[in-house]
Amino acid sequence: MSTTEELREQVAGPDDDGVRLDRFVAGLLESRAQAQKAIADGRVKVNGERVVKSRAVLSGQRVSVLVPADKPVATISPEQSDVPIVFQDDTIVVVDKPAGMVVHPAPGHRGVTLVEALGGRTAGGSEDRPGVVHRLDRDTSGLLVLARSDSALRTLQAALSERRIKREYLALVQGTPPARTGTIDAPIGRDPRDRTRMAIDGDSPREATTHFSVLEHLGLTTFLAVTLDTGRTHQIRVHLEAIGHPVVGDPTYGEGAAYGLDRQWLHATRLTLEHPVTGEELVLESAPPADLERALAAARADASVV
Repeated sequence: MSTTEELREQVAGPDDDGVRLDRFVAGLLESRAQAQKAIADGRVKVNGERVVKSRAVLSGQRVSVLVPADKPVATISPEQSDVPIVFQDDTIVVVDKPAGMVVHPAPGHRGVTLVEALGGRTAGGSEDRPGVVHRLDRDTSGLLVLARSDSALRTLQAALSERRIKREYLALVQGTPPARTGTIDAPIGRDPRDRTRMAIDGDSPREATTHFSVLEHLGLTTFLAVTLDTGRTHQIRVHLEAIGHPVVGDPTYGEGAAYGLDRQWLHATRLTLEHPVTGEELVLESAPPADLERALAAARADASVV
């Protein structure tokens, strides 16, 4: 290994058994395309041997990848590290999470996480995820509330469990739903065929309910408002795919890149909650960032010529 390369390694666990190699390596590099290129370039080995990208990883196998040290694969720009704070006091902090940022450290993740970028502003619960009440997927942007003490964390977690925290999203989806409003009530579990995905027919499914309403019909796409009763991993993306209308740009549950996007068109736009100490109702809002606005404008332009 040269001094310009960094070696990253991870041993596959039970949950990784049967996962395609390129998907597993994407967890080390944070991009499936970069993982596939690394495999094609011979920079990935399983138990010391080069293999093809479609090979399944088995539990207990050691996967290693050489990454050019002068061009780190997982990076967070200065703009992303300076996380916008929408509301803050001694009890809670509400942030507008940028796309591309993971909420808390996790095995295989490289790069600055949200709790690390907040520099000690959050507290309560475990050391690796201080103050984390709920999460957003790495490439979903928008509002997130975090606690600043154990008592605040417990109060907010109870409110979330009792559905007293309202989370509202905007989503651009493929196709046209059959009704202007709808509810998707389908338990979600780990996809037995691909452990990086979730599915409505997955292992150990848990209750999950998503509501949607149509804001705008755009020909090939539809602009939706979405709310959650529960907060399962990838819930909105899994449920919308299940009814045949995956989120535009979603590389995992949809067709991937569209309208110039390199991520899913999904944004947490409004958060309503009671302050855990004062009981005051807080209603906080976030407009979609520029990349989503450009994609929405492109979808509207397409609709105007259909």
